[in-house]
Amino acid sequence: MADETATTTTPAPVAASEGGSSAPAARPEGRPEGERGPRGPRPGGRGPGGPGGREGGRKFFRRKKVCKFCVEKIDSVNYKDVRLLGQFVAESGKIVPRRLTGVCTPHQRRLADAIKQARNIALLPFASR
Repeated sequence: MADETATTTTPAPVAASEGGSSAPAARPEGRPEGERGPRGPRPGGRGPGGPGGREGGRKFFRRKKVCKFCVEKIDSVNYKDVRLLGQFVAESGKIVPRRLTGVCTPHQRRLADAIKQARNIALLPFASR
């Protein structure tokens, strides 16, 4: 019965502290480059955000965001226009980033300055509850 022990031996793994190098550990052998580990590849063979990410064959159409100030030809952002500035301030009081609002870079800078001015003279809150 002593002959039934495993005849194949695998080399012991080398500890990271023994190697002395700061190179990352190698991938486990036997796993192809594209496979995602124990769960396997994602269904559809695409990663997140790839083309056709929605199921059912219907693609989501995202409208191109345009700068409200450029479209309406507003040259200067007035700090006293609380109704306009309030559209670009979140409920928590934070200035909404331009990737969410679609405002162009020069107008976002002027908008941020106007919001800060309006906060300083108490037209807009610094933060809400």
